[in-house]
Amino acid sequence: MPTPAITPEALFGEVRKNWGWLLALGLVSLVLGFVGLGYCFALTLIGVEFFGWLLLIAGVVEIFQVFKCRGWKSIGWQLIISAVHIVAGIVVVMDPLLASSFFTLFLAAAIFVAGAARIWVALHHRDHKGWGWMLFGGAVAVGLGAMIAVEWPGSSFFVIGMFIAIELVFNGWAMVLLALAARSGSGPGTPADQPA
Repeated sequence: MPTPAITPEALFGEVRKNWGWLLALGLVSLVLGFVGLGYCFALTLIGVEFFGWLLLIAGVVEIFQVFKCRGWKSIGWQLIISAVHIVAGIVVVMDPLLASSFFTLFLAAAIFVAGAARIWVALHHRDHKGWGWMLFGGAVAVGLGAMIAVEWPGSSFFVIGMFIAIELVFNGWAMVLLALAARSGSGPGTPADQPA
């Protein structure tokens, strides 16, 4: 039994009317991403400092919240968590370069472990279709994690900024494609090239 066709209105909603804004936002994200690839060090420092400010603000807000919750049995623990967030935020904001060094090492370890786990899962699913792609993805992740770790602390100057820039590029490209699809009204189960 064929599945019923999805109308462009049901698929895209208000995006069909506002596809131009989404396209513009996607293009801005693409441009920022490509520019960011040329300024990975600056983008690393900005990204880490932004994270530090988020930690600091979150810690202050949590402390205010604690004093609104009198009688809560875990108030002491919440105060400790708030203080840790505030101290960590101050440390990161005061020395984003040092913080980026620790973040990069943690990121390398996380990517390496995730890749090793993916390889392990792939090897246990050799009887299933597509296990080779999972193995390949795991090997790439292990190699990337090892490469970042071997180049550390030098890699801490550009890795975080490079990841942010790449995310901006992929995000921008996805928004551009979505905007163009919404404009034409095409999608799974919809007739392509319908007038908007």
